[in-house]
Amino acid sequence: MLNGYIEHLRKITMLTLEEDHLLWGKIAGGDIVARTELITSYQPLVFKTATAFRLQEDTLKELVQEGMVGLIEAVERYDVSRGVAFSLFAVHRIKGRMRDYLKTSFCSKGLCLDASAFEDDTFLDRLVDYSAGPEEVAEENFLIGKLKQVLGCLPEKEQKVLRGLYIDQVSAESLAASIEVSRAHIYRLQKKGVRRARGMLSRLIHELKW
Repeated sequence: MLNGYIEHLRKITMLTLEEDHLLWGKIAGGDIVARTELITSYQPLVFKTATAFRLQEDTLKELVQEGMVGLIEAVERYDVSRGVAFSLFAVHRIKGRMRDYLKTSFCSKGLCLDASAFEDDTFLDRLVDYSAGPEEVAEENFLIGKLKQVLGCLPEKEQKVLRGLYIDQVSAESLAASIEVSRAHIYRLQKKGVRRARGMLSRLIHELKW
């Protein structure tokens, strides 16, 4: 099925600057057909952005779908008068949609941080630097399977706290009672453990690149 989609993309010709301006003029006048034509013409950009994540086919398809939503949002928000190329404007929204999808997928595996402790940041926000780019995000997706191994390298108390909070879904109060420390100390161990785990994952990512 993916091969068929790629063949479809190959039939799409890139718009010339004049064609691009003409379509935007029609879109400004409410032309739905022109809007559809513009979105279709930028489908290859979405696919190219998605393939940079180097994911398996099933996940790649879902990422392309998210990217198409980002492309449509970009069409809705683009301001021709600012003089910024639409492709440059769109790619940021497309990437943003894809990154949000990956982060949400990670959280669905039970890897989100306790919101009360880290102000609604996710576990991966703390473990990995998302500013690095799409290639790193793809590697992080692969490294999710190694998370338990990384946690096993932490000091015993930090390991117990992170496993309890993120894997076993144990409350901070229960953990504090089980290892006879205060709840505040649990959160201190949590922060230390996350910091160490992030460093370990960063080293693994570096090794994969080489």
